[in-house]
Formats: sequence, structure tokens, C-alpha cells
Amino acid sequence: LSKIPCGVVAPEVTMPVVPLFVDRYFIHWYKADVKGKSCEDHCIPQHSNRICVTTLTESHPVLQSGKTIKSIPCQISTNCSRLQNKVSGKCKRGAQFLTELAPLCKIYCSDGEAYTVSSCVRGCSMEVIENILHKPSILQEKPSTEGYIAVELPKFEESKNITEGLLTQKQYEEVMVKMTDCRT
Repeated sequence: LSKIPCGVVAPEVTMPVVPLFVDRYFIHWYKADVKGKSCEDHCIPQHSNRICVTTLTESHPVLQSGKTIKSIPCQISTNCSRLQNKVSGKCKRGAQFLTELAPLCKIYCSDGEAYTVSSCVRGCSMEVIENILHKPSILQEKPSTEGYIAVELPKFEESKNITEGLLTQKQYEEVMVKMTDCRT
């Protein structure tokens, strides 16, 4: 810059944008209106090793401005808590088996609204992320990175079929354009 004559504006140097880890190594699948509830959309990033992660989409009511998360309990029923999931070994012994509609947790907001987050894929629950239980705001601040909800591992023989019923990113964007009720 010191060799540029006075009065001449130096060209701006732009750094290349490096995509996030989840954008580089995961294929994003979407489930719109989970369990028929309008706008309660989920995103399921899937790694090449079959592992799936459950997150909320930007259009989900919990991520809309003005919402404050009060609590996120993982107690599904009296006998079932996602936090009691203890996975061990190569065969993932102790993992809870989940269906597409299995609840992972419930999100309670300060305005009295409650939202159930479902698995959206069949497989074993590897973990429910405890970060969001201790600091629920991370779910809103970083929903696609640190604020993910759970990690699931589909059965090997079913891994090619788990995307049936899910939308690609392009298909989901088309759905968002058509639906204007909550997708702004």
C-alpha cells in the first residue's frame, strides 16, 4: 500500500469464503411441516458415513424473532428419556431405536408455545446434545452448527432408503416459495 500514489484508492482484497464444516461434508435433507404442523420444518444433514444430525430450519417458529426458549426437556414419557441413551461399542449397544416420527425433545417457549422435535429418520439415537439443554439460546444463535439437537445412525441396510420422504435443498426451497404463511 505504501507504493500507491496519494489520492489513488487501493483495490480491495477479498478473502475467499470458506464454507462451514456442515456445508462441506453433509448433504442437507429437509422435512417440511413435520407431523402436519405448519412451519415446523426440520433439516437433517447427512454425512457420507451415514450419520444424520437433526436441526431446525430457519423457518421454524422457535427460530423466529421474539421467541425465547424456556426449557428443552428430553423426557419423552415416564419410562423414556433421550438423555438415558448410553451407546457403547462397535455395534452401538444401548442406543435407543428411533422411527421417523419419534420425538427427540420438546421445546417450551416463554410465550407458552411448545414444539416437539422429531427424528425424521429411522435409526439409532447416538446422542442428544446436552449443550442446548444447559444453554437453550444456542439453538437459536447457531441452529446448524453448535445448536443441533441430536445425532442418529441409520441401519446400514436402510441407509439408502432413509431419504425417502425427505426433500432435497432445491425441493425445499421450492416449497418455501409456494408457502407464504410462515416462510418469509
